[in-house]
Amino acid sequence: MKKQLIIGVSVAALTALALTGCSGGSSRGGSGSTSTSGASSIPKGSTIGVSLPAKTSQNWVLAKAAFESALAKDGFKADVQYAAATNTVPDQQNQISGMITKGDKALIIAAQDGSQLGTQVKQAKAAGIPVIAWDRNITGTANVDYYVAFNNYKVGQLQGQALLDGMKARKASGPYDVELFAGASTDANAPVFFDGAMSVLEPKIKDGTLKVLSGQTTFAQVNTAGWLAQNAQSRMSNLLQKTYSGNQELDGVLSPNDTLGRAIIQAIQQDGKKVPIVTGQDSETASIPLIMNGTQYSTIYKNTNEEANAAVKLVKDLSDGKKATTVIDKKNNYNGVKTVPAVELTPILITKENAVKAYVTDPTLEALAKAGAK
Repeated sequence: MKKQLIIGVSVAALTALALTGCSGGSSRGGSGSTSTSGASSIPKGSTIGVSLPAKTSQNWVLAKAAFESALAKDGFKADVQYAAATNTVPDQQNQISGMITKGDKALIIAAQDGSQLGTQVKQAKAAGIPVIAWDRNITGTANVDYYVAFNNYKVGQLQGQALLDGMKARKASGPYDVELFAGASTDANAPVFFDGAMSVLEPKIKDGTLKVLSGQTTFAQVNTAGWLAQNAQSRMSNLLQKTYSGNQELDGVLSPNDTLGRAIIQAIQQDGKKVPIVTGQDSETASIPLIMNGTQYSTIYKNTNEEANAAVKLVKDLSDGKKATTVIDKKNNYNGVKTVPAVELTPILITKENAVKAYVTDPTLEALAKAGAK
């Protein structure tokens, strides 16, 4: 179990933090917290900038309405922008700089590439604007005040265990032939998901329970450029042709999210093979019917509204001069320079056995699960 230190941070003081800089360990082993006092930098009714990546999955599409609703409820104006589908990183950089120039009083940023925003968050720091990394960490900089996300390492662990459980339910004992997929190398979350999954799977690879016939077991070998479905589908097709030709069957595939999971399934179906156990993440509406009919084994539920509300609560606390309880979690939230104080939310593993109950607070997903359960 990860050791975590719960701390109270004076969010009213983030103006002072923004001007003086936050200290952080120079290695993954460092941790600590800072609490100072000062006047609020976010007046009621001010505009909050929300910078989102390109719309590559359903959760990003849902995020805009979630933020607009949550910010309006707490008396703020929302400036929500998506990065363009092409020239994505420069577009997001320009959008964030524009938010700073316009005078947005706080920034909530879901990075397209968390390693490419150092200049922009430095500008925000100099302007006294608090920066909240949302869903994806911003890396290589001390100029991030908060990070709000689901526990990404736990997400990976749940995916790894689901893969094992699903294969065992289908075939009582191994060895099991599996292939591994990961998200984009430009997304700070992707290696954390993968590391979490491998903490479960690697011991089984070493003891022979799992066999990866392609030999591709490192993040560098299995990451999926841009989180794009076509890239996952192409790689899966190539693996089938080179490694699983003839009667060689595949027992399981670690997929990091639902979009890639469906692409992987499509490649396998087009090859005429039996669909193996396939994991996922994000509880996308297109995947719920597949889970209920057994085509996709699992997904992860991360409520977008809950995640948006958590970030907006930080903004409101800052505006009200209250303290926020955060976690110093080095395994999850170290960005290469500092362990960013975080609000960590709890992900939920979904299979067809628990989907109806787990989605009880989400009418859309609950309806899909109930329809599939009939």
